[in-house]
Amino acid sequence: MLTWVGKRALERVTAFPAQPVERFSAPGADQPASWTDWPAGYPQGGLLFHGDNKEVLAHLLANGFRGKVKLIYIDPPFDSGADYVRKVALRGAKGTAKLDGASYSLGEQVQYTDIWANDNYLQFMYERLILLKELLADGGSILLHCDSGRVHYLRCLMDEVFGDRAFVNEIIWSYRRWPVPSSSFQAMHDNILFYGKEIGTKRAFNQTFEGASESYMKRFGGMTQRLDEESGTRKITSDEETRGMPTRDVWDISIIAGYKGERVGYPTQKPEVLLDRVIDTLSKPGDLILDCFIGSGTTAAVAQKLGRRWIGCDINKGAIQTTAKRLQGIIDEQTEAAAKARKTKIQGSLLDEPTASDAPPPAQTSFSVWRVNDYDLQIQHNEAVQLACDHLGVTRTRSDAFFDGTLGNALVKIIPFGHPLTPVDLDEIRRELESRRDEERPVKVVSLGADAQALKWLEDWNRTRRGAGAINRFELIELRTDARYGRVIRHEPAKARVDIARKGASLHVTIKDFVSPSILERLAAQAGVVAPDIDDWRGMVDCVMIDPAWNGSIFNVALSDIPDRKADLVGGAYELPAPQGTTTVAVKIIDMLGEEVMVSKEV
Repeated sequence: MLTWVGKRALERVTAFPAQPVERFSAPGADQPASWTDWPAGYPQGGLLFHGDNKEVLAHLLANGFRGKVKLIYIDPPFDSGADYVRKVALRGAKGTAKLDGASYSLGEQVQYTDIWANDNYLQFMYERLILLKELLADGGSILLHCDSGRVHYLRCLMDEVFGDRAFVNEIIWSYRRWPVPSSSFQAMHDNILFYGKEIGTKRAFNQTFEGASESYMKRFGGMTQRLDEESGTRKITSDEETRGMPTRDVWDISIIAGYKGERVGYPTQKPEVLLDRVIDTLSKPGDLILDCFIGSGTTAAVAQKLGRRWIGCDINKGAIQTTAKRLQGIIDEQTEAAAKARKTKIQGSLLDEPTASDAPPPAQTSFSVWRVNDYDLQIQHNEAVQLACDHLGVTRTRSDAFFDGTLGNALVKIIPFGHPLTPVDLDEIRRELESRRDEERPVKVVSLGADAQALKWLEDWNRTRRGAGAINRFELIELRTDARYGRVIRHEPAKARVDIARKGASLHVTIKDFVSPSILERLAAQAGVVAPDIDDWRGMVDCVMIDPAWNGSIFNVALSDIPDRKADLVGGAYELPAPQGTTTVAVKIIDMLGEEVMVSKEV
């Protein structure tokens, strides 16, 4: 067993309910046959959850998914000290202005800035692996993607949770990238730990093959190895020559740079060909695939293309939006291909029996987005940190994984604006100071407000730290009430002016204007003396979605305008069929930073 400070068994997890947020169904698509094993509480289709994956996994266990997932692939943060903030560019041919795209809440920072202490990281992974084991079906497989820095720890965790006999392979994903001068050998591989669950059902494994040179095949043969009676050399069949050799545990696959058409702006995005090999080998059409660190959505995208059912989860809202947009495009393409096949009477439609050369038919032509607990705060934490630092005059300390900067001789810690300061926040600061034995500077704690227990905590802490030589005194700056820093920091949301009208049997939607103060502020901050000029509001818009019959809670996407390339702009004017009778039309606009604004009107 691997031991670390604070190791504790996962005795219970609160299973929060899930609230539906969006639904997408391809217009005119044939719905696949009913899923007899699917929990009744969910529509038959892909499921995308926004929330902490620990809480999402607990929710899935409590709502009928225990033992039903055939393949789990996870690509969690590596605890490598890397910064995974994605970069975005404005749309349009001149949209070259780059922005820091991800603004993380406290929970998102823990998972996506990849800078936590080793003990916290191990506990984080331990708890999630325990929950994943309960979701994995008999005969299923789990693959954990990591790097050489933590693979030895994670393999110990996998052995403890799944059993060392469940270990199947350590796959090495070998890739090429531009080398840099170094005093060590260049790191050009990732590790994928492959474990299986076999209790009463044999683990699924579809043998695949890779190309081999003629000399290799002559030397080693294929699946069967025969000796030529005359020469004594190995003899192979033409079938073996065609298939090549069984796939090894070292995979030479290009990084995402080799597949530019797939890029969605995530620095940790994996190529589809990598997930294609995983999913095709370890599952069959109709099986359920789970990725609870969905990120750029590659797992769900490949599962959809290969006819598998899928569940995705992420705490980062930008990841959910990116994945949803990516899946909409794939399902639309599948639906259009199926319609074309039917129209031209080509055998092997995507939604009929496929021919041997066809991809499997899609298991679903729809998906829904759900929220577990509430991680959709009005102001996201990175943005709050920047606003607070600018307002207070804090010097940012990018190299410090915990404190946000310094003010005079004091360390500064900014509490997320989504909640008041609590003793939990203060205990976290105390533990950090205890780990820095030589740190004696005072600490300024910045928040929008504080509860009574936090104020008592501060009073008790500072009571023993009086006098000129006192170390680590805490000072609270409440931005709403402090006499020196009392100006309230406000987040100005995006705004849109939209005309919505009914004309006969059609609805006409025209976006007259859109502005994202967050984008304008960041451009101004990054531009220096001359700020970039945005002459078309569409350059700030990533996509537009319309629900012609919004019920006030679930957004059903009937029309989506998602430009294929960054150089393309959304249309801005739309016409779609009008429902019978009075209806509420809702228009959702998402900017390039992932902020949403919705306008609705009854017509």
